Amino acid sequence: MAFKIKQITPLLLVADLENAIAFYVHQLGFTVGFRYDDFYAGIEKDGYTIHLKIDYNAPREPIAKTSSEELDLLFSVEDAASVFEEISKKDVEIIQPLREMPYGTEFYIADPDGHVIAFVS
Repeated sequence: MAFKIKQITPLLLVADLENAIAFYVHQLGFTVGFRYDDFYAGIEKDGYTIHLKIDYNAPREPIAKTSSEELDLLFSVEDAASVFEEISKKDVEIIQPLREMPYGTEFYIADPDGHVIAFVS
């Protein structure tokens, strides 16, 4: 098939839209790009977008993910060590502390819904 992908936007299911938006805006520096009623929103950072949608079937407590094999998002950044230094000063759950791997420097955090986010440089 001959088609060109112009952009890919991940969709994360969340238990509480306001809580999810607050996390991404205040802890990671995203801005709200749009909101649709009280169940859907798009957040943006550096030209990239993530969509957040209420999961009406979500458990009250997020499922704890503690394995690096359960990544939901991976952000490639210029300097993971400085991002780690900045994020570690905030109220963010760190799943995997900063470490050196054969492919680069990385660390993982979890959002309020238990989505695991990797930062890699």
